[in-house]
Amino acid sequence: MSRPLAVIVIAQLFGTSLWFSGNSAAGELADSLHWSNTERGLLLTSVQLGFIAGTLGIALTGLADAFAASRIFSVAAVLGAVANAAFACLSRDIITAFAFRILTGLALAGIYPLGMKLVVTWEPTRAGSALGWLVGALTLGTASPHLIRAVGGGLSWQSIVLISSVLALVAAGMILWLGDGPSKPVRVPPQWGAVFSAFRNRDFRTSALGYFGHMWELYAFWYIVPQLVKTIPTGMSDAFAAFLVVASGAIGCIGGGLLSRRVGSRRVAQAALVISGMACLIFPVLGPLPAFLRFGLLLIWGVAVVADSPQFSALSASACPKPIVGAALAVQNGIGFLITVAAIQLVAWQWPSLGTKTVWLLAAGPWLGLIGLGRSKD
Repeated sequence: MSRPLAVIVIAQLFGTSLWFSGNSAAGELADSLHWSNTERGLLLTSVQLGFIAGTLGIALTGLADAFAASRIFSVAAVLGAVANAAFACLSRDIITAFAFRILTGLALAGIYPLGMKLVVTWEPTRAGSALGWLVGALTLGTASPHLIRAVGGGLSWQSIVLISSVLALVAAGMILWLGDGPSKPVRVPPQWGAVFSAFRNRDFRTSALGYFGHMWELYAFWYIVPQLVKTIPTGMSDAFAAFLVVASGAIGCIGGGLLSRRVGSRRVAQAALVISGMACLIFPVLGPLPAFLRFGLLLIWGVAVVADSPQFSALSASACPKPIVGAALAVQNGIGFLITVAAIQLVAWQWPSLGTKTVWLLAAGPWLGLIGLGRSKD
């Protein structure tokens, strides 16, 4: 891993800790204020809603490519740190907590997709493998709340959230120091709707379709993992088992990224979609098998379910014109996360009646994504 890539990966992990820490803290805040399940769900989806609005906003207005990616990232990280600290110190009811988490999500829209754009400016010829390291680190961050629940700890939820604000400030400084890479595109004035030109490119459209199918499965799978591990007597705590399943995705991201340098991003994404799509179909019928086999399948599923994510970003970045890479990645992220909200709500609604068969509802994602991606060129 090159030094610029290492800086971006660490800064991205620090910046997106605003997301992970808040989700980890949401349960304790909800318990202390005696919130209903509806209010708990509203708080957990608030960051996603802010992120969706932010990514679509900077994409459609052209702001994602009007300024240096490093500047947007740094400003967003500072604003996110402030909003996150306000969430820790000033949340008194669902309205204030929701508002601060929405603002944090808006700020994350300048961190997540712009971090990907930074990677492309520093590693243009190795985008698939470089983005594999980036998304792998983010996958570990996504798994971290499960680990926190498993090991406990004496820190209050407010302290954990405030630490993430400090990390975000560090991330802002790191990226401001690093700057954009030598392959940065020419900056263009903000142009409303210019990002739609990317969708006129056939390869970008098919890559985006594959990504959307992947996103239908990914976050809903991560959401339901704690329920799935409860059906398997693993001999470890459910929280730690969930951490292992989600964290295993980092292996898929990094390994898939390295493999993409030999076989191409398209083939890696196709293989990941096939494996996760098969896991969706067969997991509910494995009840009679030994626990170690069922948990082993969950681990394989965890590896495959996110391994294609960095490859879709690499394919999309290479397919669209350089001056709108930031907007294209942002709008792809925004639509993808909008899809995750619907998928998560569906599995949450159906789990009480369907149990493990709920995962069959996710199978359409990888298989439709495979059909869309199959029409593209690597």
